Amino acid sequence: MFVDSCHKKWVTALLLLYCLQSSASEFLWPCPQKCICKQDTPEVNCSSKHLTVVPEGLHISTKRLNLSGNRLKTLSRRQFYGLTQLEELDLSENLISMIEVEAFQGLKNLRILKIKNNRLKIIPVGVFSGLLNLLSLDISRNEILVFLDYTFQEMVNLQEMNAGENDLVFISQRAFVGLQSLQELNVDRSNLTSIPTEAFSQLQSLTKLRLRRLSINVLPNNAFRRLHQLRTLQILQWPSLETLNSNSLVGLNLTTLVISNCNLSAIPYAALRHLTHLIYLDLSYNPITSVESSMLGELLRLQEFHLVGGKLLRIEPGAFRCLVHFQLLNVSSNRLTTLEESAFHAVGNLKTLRLDRNPLTCDCRLLWVVRRRLRLNFDGRQPTCTTPDRGRKREFRDFSEAELPKVFICRQACIMEHKLQEAKVDEGTNVQFECKADGYPPPSITWLSPQQTRFSSMGRIRVHANGTLEVRYVQMQDTGTYLCIAANAAGNDSISARLYVRNSPRNYTTPNFFDESWVEPSLPPSTNSSAQVSSPYPFDAKTLVIATTMGFLSFLSSVVICFVFMFLWSQSKGQIKHTATIDFVPRTSMGGGGDGADTGRFTMKLI
Repeated sequence: MFVDSCHKKWVTALLLLYCLQSSASEFLWPCPQKCICKQDTPEVNCSSKHLTVVPEGLHISTKRLNLSGNRLKTLSRRQFYGLTQLEELDLSENLISMIEVEAFQGLKNLRILKIKNNRLKIIPVGVFSGLLNLLSLDISRNEILVFLDYTFQEMVNLQEMNAGENDLVFISQRAFVGLQSLQELNVDRSNLTSIPTEAFSQLQSLTKLRLRRLSINVLPNNAFRRLHQLRTLQILQWPSLETLNSNSLVGLNLTTLVISNCNLSAIPYAALRHLTHLIYLDLSYNPITSVESSMLGELLRLQEFHLVGGKLLRIEPGAFRCLVHFQLLNVSSNRLTTLEESAFHAVGNLKTLRLDRNPLTCDCRLLWVVRRRLRLNFDGRQPTCTTPDRGRKREFRDFSEAELPKVFICRQACIMEHKLQEAKVDEGTNVQFECKADGYPPPSITWLSPQQTRFSSMGRIRVHANGTLEVRYVQMQDTGTYLCIAANAAGNDSISARLYVRNSPRNYTTPNFFDESWVEPSLPPSTNSSAQVSSPYPFDAKTLVIATTMGFLSFLSSVVICFVFMFLWSQSKGQIKHTATIDFVPRTSMGGGGDGADTGRFTMKLI
């Protein structure tokens, strides 16, 4: 009984002491009207209270002050001078259009300053005076037009700045002087029409740069020079960006590069080749159609490649050759029909593969993926077959091992006619050799010259889409054996074609083969050879002689008529005098004239 009584007395005493301390604390730390205060933090929250001025009576020990969502329009000089312990100040979502010089003077311990979503148009030099220890600055979503020289010069410890979604049209060359510790900078959705290279070069410690929604169509050479510490570069949503110059990224030691939602029609191989430290590459949402063979081989440390939502039609064999650390490929939402194992340096290193939302043809070329479907990470999105019909709309995980040899099959390429083609022609004629092949998947056709060089679809000797080789205006050096190779994933087939060119004594004018507007007439098939031959001359030598003679006679008759006309015209004018006599009166020696002055006469010959 005595113990219970003592216990109750102790509890009562403790409660009374706590109440007294709370009352004393509230008395020592008053809270401004309309604001919510937390003394243990200590924090003052005046957010969304319709305030038009900064509240008075803020305690000197305040560390966090939230004034966001109010109606503040201006900040006066030394507005927060007494708050020496303040570490975080939030002025976001107000109507601030003017900040006077030294408005933040005295906030020597301020670490975070947010002024986003206001109406600032310009930041006078000296506004941020006194913020020597500021680490993070957010001035995004304002109406700032220009950054003047030395705007941020006293913020020597600033590490992160968000200047995005302003109306920036110009950044002065010395605007970032003093930001010697800045590591992260965001410049989004501005009206800049060029990269402020000189301004960026002041940021020697910058490690991450984000540039979003700019109206620039070419990334120039040396765009980011002297940014030797930059590791992450993000270029996002530049709808007009079509080209990266070959030296645009030179001097950078990037590990992460993102060029997304732009208008690149091809991978900028020349600009990327310097980035030997690159680990992560993202070129998503660009109209890129192919990944070419061996062009990424200099990116020795590359581990991840993302190209989502493009127009990718093919990834060539050897596309990722020499990339021994390559682990992740994401090419979802493209137009790929297949992905061959030969594209990779070693598929055993591949951990994650995204092929979903592509019109995949499930044949032997994708068999290596299906057989690794339990080991590969598809990131929860299984590839799905589009063709053939026996596998249509089925996910890879749905196939059993017994089905694989029946569904994922190929038929070796086979040239339909193996008859030897020969053509014996004169110089200047046109020749065609046919090469038609069958197989599943449809084979590709390649023609090789007698010197084992590959022909393209352009030039005097070209390969047509149907596999036909055309030699236009044959020359003596074209003589030799040509090889056609039909190839697909299941195997190859080949045939030869022989061309003999005879030296022709006839003279002919060689057409301009570089003019793509020149079109040859259709060529009738030859009855003497399996190759097709035609003459390039539209008329013979006799026709040329007749046309030339007629033209000369017409010209000569025109000249004779002109001479006759001139002769008749000159005769109609009569005799022409070649001399003229002129009378004149000379002046007297006194400079005047008189009635008795002598007259003079001289004769002038007309030439």
